Amino acid sequence: MVTLLASSLTSCSSPDLNIILSSLVRTSVSRKHRAASVVVAAATSSRDDNSESSQKPTKFVTFLGKGGSGKTTASVFASQHYALAGLSTCLVVQSQDPSADFLLGSKIGTSPTLINDNLSVVRLETTKMLLEPLKQLKQADARLNMTQGVLEGVGSWRRARSASRDGFYLSMLELERLVGFFRQATRKNHKGKNFDVIVYDGISTEETLRMIGLSSKTRLYVKYLRSLAEKTDLGRLTSPSIMRFVDESMNISGNKSPFDGQTSAAMWDTLERFLETGASTLRDTDRFRSFLVMDPNNPMSVKSALRYWGCTIQAGSHASAALAISSSSNLTTESDKIAKEEFVPLPFASASVPFTKNGLDWGKILLDQANSSVRELLSGTVSLTPPVTFDTAKKSVTLFMPGFDKSEIKLYQYRGGSELLIEAGDQRRVIRLPSQIQGKVGGAKFVDRSLIITMR
Repeated sequence: MVTLLASSLTSCSSPDLNIILSSLVRTSVSRKHRAASVVVAAATSSRDDNSESSQKPTKFVTFLGKGGSGKTTASVFASQHYALAGLSTCLVVQSQDPSADFLLGSKIGTSPTLINDNLSVVRLETTKMLLEPLKQLKQADARLNMTQGVLEGVGSWRRARSASRDGFYLSMLELERLVGFFRQATRKNHKGKNFDVIVYDGISTEETLRMIGLSSKTRLYVKYLRSLAEKTDLGRLTSPSIMRFVDESMNISGNKSPFDGQTSAAMWDTLERFLETGASTLRDTDRFRSFLVMDPNNPMSVKSALRYWGCTIQAGSHASAALAISSSSNLTTESDKIAKEEFVPLPFASASVPFTKNGLDWGKILLDQANSSVRELLSGTVSLTPPVTFDTAKKSVTLFMPGFDKSEIKLYQYRGGSELLIEAGDQRRVIRLPSQIQGKVGGAKFVDRSLIITMR
Protein backbone atom coordinates (compact mmCIF):
# COMPACT_ATOMS: atom_id res chain seq x y z
CA MET A 1 0.00 0.00 0.00
CA VAL A 2 2.95 2.34 0.43
CA THR A 3 3.40 2.19 -3.32
CA LEU A 4 -0.01 3.82 -3.63
CA LEU A 5 1.24 6.76 -1.61
CA ALA A 6 4.50 6.93 -3.53
CA SER A 7 2.66 7.02 -6.84
CA SER A 8 0.44 9.79 -5.58
CA LEU A 9 3.39 11.78 -4.27
CA THR A 10 5.26 11.67 -7.52
CA SER A 11 2.32 12.46 -9.77
CA CYS A 12 2.71 16.11 -8.88
CA SER A 13 6.29 16.08 -10.11
CA SER A 14 5.53 14.68 -13.53
CA PRO A 15 2.44 13.37 -15.30
CA ASP A 16 4.55 10.45 -16.54
CA LEU A 17 5.79 9.09 -13.26
CA ASN A 18 2.70 7.02 -12.60
CA ILE A 19 3.71 4.97 -15.70
CA ILE A 20 7.16 4.40 -14.24
CA LEU A 21 5.90 3.21 -10.89
CA SER A 22 3.32 1.03 -12.58
CA SER A 23 6.13 -0.73 -14.40
CA LEU A 24 7.96 -1.17 -11.10
CA VAL A 25 5.19 -2.35 -8.81
CA ARG A 26 2.21 -3.02 -11.14
CA THR A 27 -0.30 -1.13 -9.05
CA SER A 28 -2.92 1.46 -9.90
CA VAL A 29 -3.46 4.73 -8.11
CA SER A 30 -6.71 6.55 -7.63
CA ARG A 31 -6.97 10.21 -8.56
CA LYS A 32 -8.11 11.00 -5.03
CA HIS A 33 -4.89 9.62 -3.53
CA ARG A 34 -2.76 11.52 -6.04
CA ALA A 35 -4.48 14.79 -5.24
CA ALA A 36 -4.31 14.13 -1.53
CA SER A 37 -0.56 13.66 -1.52
CA VAL A 38 0.74 16.46 -3.72
CA VAL A 39 1.38 18.63 -0.67
CA VAL A 40 3.92 16.12 0.60
CA ALA A 41 5.97 16.57 -2.56
CA ALA A 42 5.62 20.32 -2.22
CA ALA A 43 6.88 20.07 1.32
CA THR A 44 10.07 18.34 0.20
CA SER A 45 10.71 20.59 -2.80
CA SER A 46 13.25 22.68 -0.89
CA ARG A 47 14.92 22.89 2.50
CA ASP A 48 15.08 25.57 5.13
CA ASP A 49 18.00 27.93 4.73
CA ASN A 50 19.55 29.06 8.03
CA SER A 51 20.37 32.46 6.56
CA GLU A 52 16.65 33.04 5.86
CA SER A 53 15.17 31.59 9.04
CA SER A 54 15.06 34.97 10.76
CA GLN A 55 13.09 36.65 7.98
CA LYS A 56 9.38 37.24 8.43
CA PRO A 57 7.27 34.60 6.64
CA THR A 58 5.51 35.58 3.43
CA LYS A 59 1.80 36.40 3.72
CA PHE A 60 -0.56 34.76 1.21
CA VAL A 61 -3.71 36.64 0.15
CA THR A 62 -6.44 35.40 -2.19
CA PHE A 63 -10.01 36.23 -3.21
CA LEU A 64 -13.09 34.02 -3.52
CA GLY A 65 -16.27 34.72 -5.44
CA LYS A 66 -18.46 34.00 -8.43
CA GLY A 67 -17.04 34.61 -11.90
CA GLY A 68 -17.47 38.27 -12.78
CA SER A 69 -17.74 39.34 -9.15
CA GLY A 70 -14.51 41.32 -9.20
CA LYS A 71 -11.88 38.84 -7.95
CA THR A 72 -9.21 40.03 -10.40
CA THR A 73 -10.02 43.68 -9.70
CA ALA A 74 -9.78 43.00 -5.98
CA SER A 75 -6.46 41.15 -6.47
CA VAL A 76 -4.93 44.09 -8.35
CA PHE A 77 -6.37 46.55 -5.82
CA ALA A 78 -4.80 44.58 -2.95
CA SER A 79 -1.46 44.27 -4.77
CA GLN A 80 -1.30 48.00 -5.35
CA HIS A 81 -2.33 48.65 -1.73
CA TYR A 82 0.39 46.44 -0.22
CA ALA A 83 3.03 47.87 -2.57
CA LEU A 84 2.01 51.43 -1.67
CA ALA A 85 2.30 50.44 1.99
CA GLY A 86 5.97 49.57 1.39
CA LEU A 87 5.60 45.77 1.32
CA SER A 88 7.40 43.78 -1.35
CA THR A 89 4.45 42.26 -3.19
CA CYS A 90 4.04 39.70 -5.97
CA LEU A 91 0.75 39.34 -7.84
CA VAL A 92 0.37 35.77 -9.16
CA VAL A 93 -2.15 35.39 -11.98
CA GLN A 94 -3.22 31.92 -13.07
CA SER A 95 -5.31 32.62 -16.13
CA GLN A 96 -4.88 33.61 -19.74
CA ASP A 97 -7.56 36.25 -19.25
CA PRO A 98 -5.89 39.62 -19.99
CA SER A 99 -8.00 41.47 -17.39
CA ALA A 100 -5.12 41.78 -14.93
CA ASP A 101 -2.85 43.13 -17.71
CA PHE A 102 -5.45 45.80 -18.51
CA LEU A 103 -5.98 46.73 -14.87
CA LEU A 104 -2.24 47.09 -14.33
CA GLY A 105 -1.50 48.70 -17.67
CA SER A 106 1.38 46.25 -18.05
CA LYS A 107 2.06 42.93 -19.78
CA ILE A 108 2.38 40.04 -17.33
CA GLY A 109 5.15 37.51 -18.06
CA THR A 110 5.94 34.00 -16.85
CA SER A 111 8.57 35.04 -14.30
CA PRO A 112 8.24 37.67 -11.54
CA THR A 113 8.79 41.08 -13.13
CA LEU A 114 8.99 44.37 -11.25
CA ILE A 115 6.45 46.81 -12.71
CA ASN A 116 6.64 49.57 -10.10
CA ASP A 117 7.99 50.20 -6.62
CA ASN A 118 7.53 47.07 -4.50
CA LEU A 119 5.18 45.34 -6.98
CA SER A 120 6.10 42.35 -9.13
CA VAL A 121 3.74 40.30 -11.29
CA VAL A 122 3.88 36.79 -12.74
CA ARG A 123 1.53 34.56 -14.77
CA LEU A 124 1.54 30.81 -14.19
CA GLU A 125 1.37 28.85 -17.46
CA THR A 126 0.98 25.30 -16.25
CA THR A 127 1.45 23.56 -19.61
CA LYS A 128 4.92 25.08 -19.97
CA MET A 129 5.66 24.27 -16.33
CA LEU A 130 5.43 20.54 -17.06
CA LEU A 131 8.91 20.28 -18.58
CA GLU A 132 10.96 21.21 -15.50
CA PRO A 133 9.57 18.51 -13.12
CA LEU A 134 10.30 15.78 -15.70
CA LYS A 135 13.83 17.10 -16.11
CA GLN A 136 14.33 16.97 -12.34
CA LEU A 137 13.02 13.42 -12.18
CA LYS A 138 15.43 12.31 -14.89
CA GLN A 139 18.34 13.89 -13.03
CA ALA A 140 17.30 12.13 -9.83
CA ASP A 141 16.93 8.81 -11.65
CA ALA A 142 20.38 9.21 -13.16
CA ARG A 143 21.79 9.46 -9.64
CA LEU A 144 19.72 6.68 -8.04
CA ASN A 145 19.19 4.44 -11.11
CA MET A 146 15.84 3.42 -9.68
CA THR A 147 13.97 3.02 -12.99
CA GLN A 148 17.00 1.59 -14.84
CA GLY A 149 16.58 3.99 -17.75
CA VAL A 150 12.81 3.66 -18.16
CA LEU A 151 12.29 7.34 -17.39
CA GLU A 152 14.50 8.43 -20.30
CA GLY A 153 11.98 6.95 -22.72
CA VAL A 154 9.11 9.11 -21.49
CA GLY A 155 8.18 11.57 -24.21
CA SER A 156 6.59 14.98 -24.41
CA TRP A 157 3.36 13.63 -25.93
CA ARG A 158 2.31 12.30 -22.53
CA ARG A 159 3.02 15.64 -20.90
CA ALA A 160 0.83 17.45 -23.41
CA ARG A 161 -2.01 14.98 -22.95
CA SER A 162 -1.92 15.31 -19.16
CA ALA A 163 -1.42 19.05 -18.92
CA SER A 164 -4.96 19.85 -17.85
CA ARG A 165 -4.94 17.13 -15.18
CA ASP A 166 -1.60 18.06 -13.65
CA GLY A 167 -1.84 21.84 -13.96
CA PHE A 168 -3.36 22.02 -10.50
CA TYR A 169 -0.51 20.03 -8.93
CA LEU A 170 2.18 22.10 -10.63
CA SER A 171 0.47 25.32 -9.63
CA MET A 172 0.50 24.17 -6.01
CA LEU A 173 4.22 23.47 -6.25
CA GLU A 174 4.90 26.88 -7.78
CA LEU A 175 2.92 28.65 -5.06
CA GLU A 176 4.90 26.67 -2.49
CA ARG A 177 8.11 28.03 -4.05
CA LEU A 178 6.75 31.56 -3.86
CA VAL A 179 5.21 31.46 -0.39
CA GLY A 180 6.89 28.65 1.53
CA PHE A 181 3.91 27.27 3.48
CA PHE A 182 5.98 24.23 4.46
CA ARG A 183 9.36 25.89 4.89
CA GLN A 184 11.01 29.26 5.43
CA ALA A 185 12.83 29.60 2.10
CA THR A 186 10.83 31.44 -0.55
CA ARG A 187 11.51 32.95 -3.95
CA LYS A 188 13.40 36.22 -3.77
CA ASN A 189 12.22 39.59 -5.00
CA HIS A 190 14.28 42.02 -7.07
CA LYS A 191 16.19 43.12 -3.97
CA GLY A 192 17.23 39.60 -3.05
CA LYS A 193 14.80 39.31 -0.13
CA ASN A 194 11.69 37.23 0.37
CA PHE A 195 8.42 38.69 -0.83
CA ASP A 196 6.36 40.13 2.01
CA VAL A 197 3.03 39.38 0.34
CA ILE A 198 1.86 37.04 -2.41
CA VAL A 199 -1.54 37.95 -3.89
CA TYR A 200 -3.03 35.02 -5.80
CA ASP A 201 -5.63 35.46 -8.54
CA GLY A 202 -6.65 31.87 -9.32
CA ILE A 203 -8.44 30.33 -12.27
CA SER A 204 -11.60 29.79 -10.24
CA THR A 205 -12.77 29.82 -6.66
CA GLU A 206 -13.29 26.04 -6.77
CA GLU A 207 -9.64 25.46 -7.68
CA THR A 208 -8.48 27.85 -4.97
CA LEU A 209 -10.61 26.03 -2.39
CA ARG A 210 -9.03 22.74 -3.48
CA MET A 211 -5.63 24.22 -2.72
CA ILE A 212 -6.80 25.56 0.63
CA GLY A 213 -8.21 22.21 1.71
CA LEU A 214 -5.45 20.04 0.29
CA SER A 215 -3.11 19.80 3.27
CA SER A 216 -5.92 18.97 5.70
CA LYS A 217 -7.29 16.26 3.41
CA THR A 218 -3.84 14.86 2.75
CA ARG A 219 -3.25 14.34 6.46
CA LEU A 220 -6.26 12.04 6.58
CA TYR A 221 -5.05 10.01 3.59
CA VAL A 222 -1.49 9.82 4.88
CA LYS A 223 -2.64 8.46 8.23
CA TYR A 224 -4.82 5.90 6.49
CA LEU A 225 -2.12 4.81 4.04
CA ARG A 226 0.49 4.70 6.78
CA SER A 227 -1.68 2.35 8.77
CA LEU A 228 -2.08 0.07 5.76
CA ALA A 229 1.58 0.27 4.77
CA GLU A 230 2.89 -0.63 8.21
CA LYS A 231 0.73 -3.75 8.22
CA THR A 232 2.17 -5.19 4.99
CA ASP A 233 5.59 -6.63 4.18
CA LEU A 234 5.59 -4.86 0.80
CA GLY A 235 4.89 -1.51 2.41
CA ARG A 236 7.65 -1.87 4.98
CA LEU A 237 10.09 -2.96 2.27
CA THR A 238 9.40 -0.39 -0.44
CA SER A 239 8.44 2.81 1.40
CA PRO A 240 11.98 3.98 2.31
CA SER A 241 13.29 3.63 -1.26
CA ILE A 242 10.28 5.24 -2.91
CA MET A 243 10.15 8.13 -0.45
CA ARG A 244 13.84 8.84 -0.99
CA PHE A 245 13.34 8.77 -4.76
CA VAL A 246 10.53 11.32 -4.48
CA ASP A 247 12.63 13.50 -2.19
CA GLU A 248 15.70 13.24 -4.43
CA SER A 249 13.70 14.20 -7.50
CA MET A 250 12.48 17.35 -5.79
CA ASN A 251 15.87 18.31 -4.32
CA ILE A 252 18.47 18.34 -7.06
CA SER A 253 20.41 21.18 -5.40
CA GLY A 254 22.20 18.73 -3.12
CA ASN A 255 20.83 20.05 0.16
CA LYS A 256 20.54 17.47 2.91
CA SER A 257 17.35 15.44 2.78
CA PRO A 258 15.24 15.19 5.96
CA PHE A 259 14.87 11.47 5.15
CA ASP A 260 18.60 10.71 5.38
CA GLY A 261 19.23 8.05 7.99
CA GLN A 262 15.59 7.86 9.01
CA THR A 263 13.62 4.71 9.62
CA SER A 264 10.37 4.15 7.74
CA ALA A 265 8.36 5.23 10.80
CA ALA A 266 10.41 8.41 11.13
CA MET A 267 9.79 9.20 7.45
CA TRP A 268 6.04 8.98 7.96
CA ASP A 269 6.37 11.25 11.01
CA THR A 270 8.29 13.78 8.90
CA LEU A 271 5.58 13.82 6.24
CA GLU A 272 2.88 14.33 8.85
CA ARG A 273 4.80 17.24 10.40
CA PHE A 274 5.07 18.92 6.98
CA LEU A 275 1.34 18.54 6.46
CA GLU A 276 0.51 19.91 9.89
CA THR A 277 2.72 22.93 9.13
CA GLY A 278 0.79 23.61 5.95
CA ALA A 279 -2.61 23.13 7.58
CA SER A 280 -1.75 25.37 10.54
CA THR A 281 -0.47 28.08 8.19
CA LEU A 282 -3.82 28.21 6.42
CA ARG A 283 -5.50 28.74 9.79
CA ASP A 284 -3.07 31.51 10.74
CA THR A 285 -4.64 34.92 10.07
CA ASP A 286 -1.20 36.56 10.03
CA ARG A 287 0.06 34.32 7.22
CA PHE A 288 -3.06 33.53 5.22
CA ARG A 289 -6.07 35.64 4.30
CA SER A 290 -8.93 34.96 1.92
CA PHE A 291 -11.50 37.61 1.13
CA LEU A 292 -15.01 37.04 -0.20
CA VAL A 293 -15.76 39.23 -3.21
CA MET A 294 -19.14 40.12 -4.70
CA ASP A 295 -21.02 42.51 -6.91
CA PRO A 296 -23.55 43.98 -4.44
CA ASN A 297 -26.01 44.65 -7.27
CA ASN A 298 -26.09 40.97 -8.29
CA PRO A 299 -28.00 38.73 -5.84
CA MET A 300 -26.38 35.58 -7.28
CA SER A 301 -22.95 37.05 -6.67
CA VAL A 302 -23.88 37.71 -3.03
CA LYS A 303 -25.29 34.19 -2.57
CA SER A 304 -22.18 32.65 -4.10
CA ALA A 305 -19.94 34.60 -1.72
CA LEU A 306 -22.00 33.30 1.21
CA ARG A 307 -21.57 29.75 -0.04
CA TYR A 308 -17.82 30.18 -0.43
CA TRP A 309 -17.66 31.46 3.13
CA GLY A 310 -18.95 28.12 4.36
CA CYS A 311 -16.76 26.17 1.92
CA THR A 312 -13.65 27.96 3.18
CA ILE A 313 -14.44 26.97 6.76
CA GLN A 314 -15.11 23.41 5.61
CA ALA A 315 -11.71 23.40 3.89
CA GLY A 316 -10.02 24.08 7.24
CA SER A 317 -9.33 27.79 6.83
CA HIS A 318 -11.24 31.06 7.22
CA ALA A 319 -12.64 34.06 5.39
CA SER A 320 -11.06 37.27 6.65
CA ALA A 321 -13.68 39.73 5.38
CA ALA A 322 -16.26 40.37 2.65
CA LEU A 323 -15.69 42.98 -0.05
CA ALA A 324 -18.12 44.57 -2.47
CA ILE A 325 -16.38 45.71 -5.66
CA SER A 326 -18.15 48.22 -7.88
CA SER A 327 -17.19 50.37 -10.85
CA SER A 328 -19.75 52.95 -9.70
CA SER A 329 -18.75 55.90 -7.51
CA ASN A 330 -22.07 55.63 -5.63
CA LEU A 331 -21.75 52.92 -2.98
CA THR A 332 -24.52 54.09 -0.66
CA THR A 333 -27.12 51.91 -2.37
CA GLU A 334 -29.78 49.72 -0.81
CA SER A 335 -28.23 46.62 -2.39
CA ASP A 336 -24.90 47.38 -0.75
CA LYS A 337 -26.61 47.67 2.64
CA ILE A 338 -28.46 44.38 2.15
CA ALA A 339 -25.25 42.61 1.15
CA LYS A 340 -23.49 43.87 4.27
CA GLU A 341 -26.25 42.50 6.50
CA GLU A 342 -25.92 39.05 4.90
CA PHE A 343 -22.34 38.71 6.12
CA VAL A 344 -22.67 39.69 9.77
CA PRO A 345 -20.49 39.12 11.83
CA LEU A 346 -17.86 39.09 9.07
CA PRO A 347 -16.24 42.52 8.47
CA PHE A 348 -17.60 44.12 5.29
CA ALA A 349 -16.37 46.99 3.12
CA SER A 350 -17.01 48.41 -0.34
CA ALA A 351 -14.59 49.67 -2.97
CA SER A 352 -15.16 51.86 -6.00
CA VAL A 353 -12.84 51.09 -8.93
CA PRO A 354 -13.99 53.24 -11.87
CA PHE A 355 -12.86 52.10 -15.32
CA THR A 356 -11.84 54.55 -18.03
CA LYS A 357 -10.71 54.17 -21.63
CA ASN A 358 -7.28 55.43 -20.60
CA GLY A 359 -6.79 52.81 -17.90
CA LEU A 360 -6.89 53.15 -14.13
CA ASP A 361 -5.21 55.71 -11.93
CA TRP A 362 -4.36 53.50 -8.96
CA GLY A 363 -2.83 56.32 -6.98
CA LYS A 364 -6.13 58.17 -7.10
CA ILE A 365 -8.19 55.02 -6.48
CA LEU A 366 -6.21 53.96 -3.42
CA LEU A 367 -6.23 57.44 -1.89
CA ASP A 368 -9.97 57.84 -2.43
CA GLN A 369 -11.55 58.18 1.00
CA ALA A 370 -14.42 55.95 -0.14
CA ASN A 371 -11.97 53.06 -0.40
CA SER A 372 -10.24 53.54 2.95
CA SER A 373 -12.37 50.90 4.68
CA VAL A 374 -11.24 48.22 2.20
CA ARG A 375 -7.61 49.14 2.71
CA GLU A 376 -8.07 48.88 6.47
CA LEU A 377 -9.50 45.37 6.12
CA LEU A 378 -6.66 44.28 3.85
CA SER A 379 -4.02 45.23 6.42
CA GLY A 380 -5.89 45.21 9.73
CA THR A 381 -6.14 42.47 12.33
CA VAL A 382 -8.64 39.68 11.78
CA SER A 383 -11.22 38.65 14.37
CA LEU A 384 -12.97 35.41 13.47
CA THR A 385 -16.12 33.66 14.60
CA PRO A 386 -14.93 30.29 15.97
CA PRO A 387 -15.84 27.59 13.41
CA VAL A 388 -16.27 24.97 16.16
CA THR A 389 -17.30 25.37 19.80
CA PHE A 390 -17.76 22.65 22.44
CA ASP A 391 -20.11 22.78 25.40
CA THR A 392 -19.04 20.01 27.77
CA ALA A 393 -21.87 20.74 30.20
CA LYS A 394 -24.53 20.21 27.52
CA LYS A 395 -22.40 17.63 25.64
CA SER A 396 -22.88 19.55 22.40
CA VAL A 397 -20.83 20.67 19.41
CA THR A 398 -21.70 23.82 17.43
CA LEU A 399 -20.38 24.11 13.88
CA PHE A 400 -20.61 27.51 12.20
CA MET A 401 -21.59 26.73 8.58
CA PRO A 402 -22.72 29.86 6.67
CA GLY A 403 -23.96 29.34 3.12
CA PHE A 404 -25.36 25.86 3.78
CA ASP A 405 -28.70 24.53 4.95
CA LYS A 406 -29.33 21.37 6.94
CA SER A 407 -30.36 19.31 3.90
CA GLU A 408 -26.90 19.74 2.37
CA ILE A 409 -24.99 18.50 5.41
CA LYS A 410 -24.10 14.86 6.06
CA LEU A 411 -22.86 13.72 9.45
CA TYR A 412 -20.86 10.56 10.22
CA GLN A 413 -19.13 9.14 13.29
CA TYR A 414 -15.75 7.38 13.43
CA ARG A 415 -13.26 5.90 15.86
CA GLY A 416 -15.70 4.86 18.55
CA GLY A 417 -17.42 8.22 18.72
CA SER A 418 -14.24 10.28 19.15
CA GLU A 419 -14.52 11.97 15.73
CA LEU A 420 -17.23 13.49 13.57
CA LEU A 421 -16.99 13.68 9.79
CA ILE A 422 -18.92 16.57 8.25
CA GLU A 423 -19.69 16.64 4.53
CA ALA A 424 -21.01 19.84 2.94
CA GLY A 425 -20.63 20.96 -0.62
CA ASP A 426 -17.59 19.10 -1.96
CA GLN A 427 -15.60 19.46 1.27
CA ARG A 428 -15.10 17.00 4.13
CA ARG A 429 -14.03 18.04 7.62
CA VAL A 430 -13.06 15.92 10.62
CA ILE A 431 -13.96 17.22 14.09
CA ARG A 432 -12.10 15.59 16.99
CA LEU A 433 -14.24 15.61 20.11
CA PRO A 434 -12.98 16.34 23.64
CA SER A 435 -13.01 13.25 25.83
CA GLN A 436 -15.79 14.73 28.01
CA ILE A 437 -18.37 14.65 25.20
CA GLN A 438 -17.33 11.62 23.17
CA GLY A 439 -20.10 9.15 22.46
CA LYS A 440 -22.96 8.58 20.05
CA VAL A 441 -24.79 11.38 18.29
CA GLY A 442 -28.09 12.00 20.02
CA GLY A 443 -29.47 14.63 17.67
CA ALA A 444 -28.69 17.57 15.41
CA LYS A 445 -30.45 20.81 14.52
CA PHE A 446 -29.61 23.76 12.27
CA VAL A 447 -30.07 27.17 13.90
CA ASP A 448 -28.84 30.57 12.70
CA ARG A 449 -26.30 29.17 10.18
CA SER A 450 -24.91 26.74 12.77
CA LEU A 451 -25.24 22.98 13.09
CA ILE A 452 -25.71 22.03 16.75
CA ILE A 453 -24.92 18.37 17.48
CA THR A 454 -25.88 16.82 20.80
CA MET A 455 -23.95 13.80 22.06
CA ARG A 456 -25.15 11.14 24.48
